[in-house]
Amino acid sequence: MRTLRRTLSSLVLIGALAVGCARPPQPGVRRTRGTLRAAFEGAFLVGAALNAAQFSGRDTLGAALVRAQFNAITPENVLKWASVHPRLGTYDFTAADQYVAFGERHRMFIVGHTLVWHKQTPRWVVQDSSGQPVSRDTLRQRLRDHIQTVVGRFRGRIRGWDVVNEALNDDGTLRRTPWLTILGEDYLAQAFRFAHEADPDAELYYNDYALENAAKRRGALELVRRLRAQGVPVTGVGLQGHNRMDWPTLAQQDSAIVAFAALGVRVMITELDIDVLPRPGESVADLNPYRAGLPDSVQRALAQRYVDLFTVYLRHAGDISRVTFWGVADGDSWLNNWPVPGRTNYPLLFDRQRRPKPAFDAVIGVTRR
Repeated sequence: MRTLRRTLSSLVLIGALAVGCARPPQPGVRRTRGTLRAAFEGAFLVGAALNAAQFSGRDTLGAALVRAQFNAITPENVLKWASVHPRLGTYDFTAADQYVAFGERHRMFIVGHTLVWHKQTPRWVVQDSSGQPVSRDTLRQRLRDHIQTVVGRFRGRIRGWDVVNEALNDDGTLRRTPWLTILGEDYLAQAFRFAHEADPDAELYYNDYALENAAKRRGALELVRRLRAQGVPVTGVGLQGHNRMDWPTLAQQDSAIVAFAALGVRVMITELDIDVLPRPGESVADLNPYRAGLPDSVQRALAQRYVDLFTVYLRHAGDISRVTFWGVADGDSWLNNWPVPGRTNYPLLFDRQRRPKPAFDAVIGVTRR
């Protein structure tokens, strides 16, 4: 009987967390009921980046929250090169298969992240056994093999791919990576073409951060414009959305969406979070000021910041196809360990117990104005 009671209690808690009504109302925020996916139905998809515990079933509460709140998913790591193709000639799709199966079971829009990046790519990809750069032909063949194997395995199942990730410097020039130095600028076009050959129906995206800043935005606009003029199948641009409380301005966010939509591509917010902590170098005594919890005043400010951003997103619902949060709950966020490890950050809509924060109700409230 005791076991049955514990099981029933757990099921009740999961249900309460999933519908977003297990947390008492916070001061100054009116309680709403509903889910993110239902609130923005007809405007854009609302997604989350998942870790392996969430889609494998080890984190049952996290999985329940994902199922209830979101209709699109992105993997944090399991489709990056180091995870899925760790050694030459060796692929490991164990976790990736679980991720895709989770999305299919729950009828979600499944995103693949990412095919080409300068990080989390094993050294063997770009260097030979003596540590020297591989030849252009060798790297091109490895790129083709990787993309066509990974995309081909999930053809018709993963519906959109972050093909190239973060290829630009902050000034809008191409980042000097082994991809660029060995293959030349054409590596971007090659990557998109290889992905299109593997799955002609998949959406193919360029994804980057800080595209709200003028110089980087100009570089990205020129890059996408040039690729599309060459017939390269770039169908979307991801604005990552790693925001701060005071950046980007709403005008910057608005103009970035407008500029990329004018290219005729899908626009997505792909890695949304809001960092509430100070950065190293800022004149503050404590870089981890909220160890014991987020003060009500900061909770309210965070909620308002999310309201302001989602008001912009909703205004451009005809151009934005998806808004994805980078993580599900605060405890999952990469911002707890970047740029300073071991801090306590609060960047998402659900707290460490996976309860809805004031920002959750505030975001849903944007659709009811």
